[in-house]
Amino acid sequence: MTREEKSWILYDVANSAFILTISTAIMPIFFKNVAARGVENAVSTANWGLANSLASLLLALLAPLMGTLADYQGWKKRFFLGFLFLGVIFTLLLTLPGEGDQLLCLFLYVTAYIGFAGANVFYDAFLVDVTSDAKMDWISANGFAWGYLGSTVPFILGMVLISRPSLAGLDSPLQATRAAFALTALWWLVFSLPMIRNVHQRHFLPPSTQPLRGSFRRLATTFREIRRYRLAFLFLLAYFFYIDGVDTIIRMATAYGVDIGMSTSELLTIILVIQILAFPFALLYGKLAGLLGTKPMLYAGLGVYLIIVLIAFYLPELPTKSTKTFFYWILAVLIASSQGGLQALSRSCFGRLIPKDKSAEFFGFYNIFGKFAAILGPLLMALASRMTGQSRYGILSLVVLFLLGGLILFRVPLSAGTMEE
Repeated sequence: MTREEKSWILYDVANSAFILTISTAIMPIFFKNVAARGVENAVSTANWGLANSLASLLLALLAPLMGTLADYQGWKKRFFLGFLFLGVIFTLLLTLPGEGDQLLCLFLYVTAYIGFAGANVFYDAFLVDVTSDAKMDWISANGFAWGYLGSTVPFILGMVLISRPSLAGLDSPLQATRAAFALTALWWLVFSLPMIRNVHQRHFLPPSTQPLRGSFRRLATTFREIRRYRLAFLFLLAYFFYIDGVDTIIRMATAYGVDIGMSTSELLTIILVIQILAFPFALLYGKLAGLLGTKPMLYAGLGVYLIIVLIAFYLPELPTKSTKTFFYWILAVLIASSQGGLQALSRSCFGRLIPKDKSAEFFGFYNIFGKFAAILGPLLMALASRMTGQSRYGILSLVVLFLLGGLILFRVPLSAGTMEE
């Protein structure tokens, strides 16, 4: 790998710590047990889902215009750095909320998440600048794989602090949890440094004297000439449906586990195992895509997620706690087997279907399709939780989304590697 490819991959190690500790594991538990203490389980789960939906909506509204601006020479890095520092700073501020500070906690989390996801728009767009079409599957898969493995380090340190606060001279698990949030922010910043130093915008549009007006014109032109990029937008439509299910499972799995009676230690252990197992499976998806083709591996991932949804739906009805725990472990292994591979191959496929000098604009659309999808899934779970008092009914709707995504994907000749028919 080149220095640029390695530096790009290391940023996945950096930002994956946020996803694991803040979005997936420790922060949701902190929110439900501390910030939202005294609030009913179904209500706090719904509020967590609505907060994720709000963060996704705000970013989705901004992403296409920001991406279009970022395609001008030198702008992609500026946008990346701005969102990176926003995310790091507000992750540090998550150390402030205490018991009952539900609104403050949600505000800080939403802002930190916007920083994380905004930086990712431009990080993804840099894929076309650091590698070739032929290597995109492999480099993208390595990003997810090393991200899963690397993010376990601050997560494990955070778990050790929470279980043994005295080791770091802390008085309580609450202080240790806040220390884990600070550690995550520091890890994110430090492993971003190679990306900041070594990755540069290779494909760009010439500078403009009126970049904002020019960006609006380019967006309008892209929509008028949408047939020219038909394959890219058809792929985005498929992605919109199936990534909804993937993101919903990622974001809501921990809160769902709390609702079915899983303990904090059980959930944190399961999440750690998912991160470790996801490392070889993401690399396996990258290798098999080169041998069998990208589309068959995408369909393999969708098939696994259909099984995940069906097991998750019936999980609360199982008769004993031990049986529920056993099947939750099965869910964990299935998620680990396909989560990174499906995301990595989606990113690299899209990178091959778009014009390179408009990568930030098109990855802005990639983001908006992904984020609007991420609004729908948590929103469905939130509404179902509020209406029925049970989280499981929102899960079943994801079957339809995976099936629709798969049907539309069938019409995209991904092996063509071209943005036009």
